[in-house]
Amino acid sequence: MCLCLFAINEHDEFPLILIANRDEFRKRPAAKADFWEDEPTVLAGRDLEGMGTWLGTNTAGKIAFLTNYRHPDFFGRKGPTRGKLVSNFLTSDVRGDGYLKAIENPEAYNGFNLVVGTAKELFFFSNVENRIKTITSGIHGLSNAFLDTSWPKVDDGKAKLKAALAENALDTASLFSILSDSSIAKEEELPNTGVGLEFEKVLSAKFINTPDYGTVCSTVIKVDRNGTCFFNEKTFNNSGRQTKLVNYQFKFVPIFKSK
Repeated sequence: MCLCLFAINEHDEFPLILIANRDEFRKRPAAKADFWEDEPTVLAGRDLEGMGTWLGTNTAGKIAFLTNYRHPDFFGRKGPTRGKLVSNFLTSDVRGDGYLKAIENPEAYNGFNLVVGTAKELFFFSNVENRIKTITSGIHGLSNAFLDTSWPKVDDGKAKLKAALAENALDTASLFSILSDSSIAKEEELPNTGVGLEFEKVLSAKFINTPDYGTVCSTVIKVDRNGTCFFNEKTFNNSGRQTKLVNYQFKFVPIFKSK
């Protein structure tokens, strides 16, 4: 997943609003979001190569998502699949900060950014800087650098989410529309992450659409003040056209209390 925008305690009805695009090579197989047969409390898509996931929640109210850290110094490690960092959290009974502290050999993985917790307490960890941070209330954005790094699509996405909150335009279609923006950033605004200028331009869009690589799914998650989760996800084919839409609504039943 290459873009996640989320608002914490910025709306009276929905203390957590999260919207995300997963970008991936088209040939990498994945299952659409569903409750897993082998872990029936988990609602997430699934990477069918590594058998982990990039974003998901569970019936106890846990939430986790991950992005790659894009820099040549953190490519090419032959370590564990990063998606298991998300799925292992969702299937555990450990709090977010405790889970992050217990990750074994984080340096063995390719570079990653990981957010775990619940709608009431979220934590950020990257194996590039190796520091756990509590995420405060506000509007946040995560792409393929550290949390809230000022990249064009992160800054613009946060601004558009802020506007949606101000206008109370929080219906699923309006939130999906933020993720569907395929505009390219100006060359002088691009980061340099080691992939070359032309691909940097392609990756600057919120919604990426090339024959070999692109946005394969868009997800909208809202959690209301009563603990009801609204989970919506679109999946896209190799031409960038929508192929599936899944919608779930259920009430979290926490297995532990927030601090």
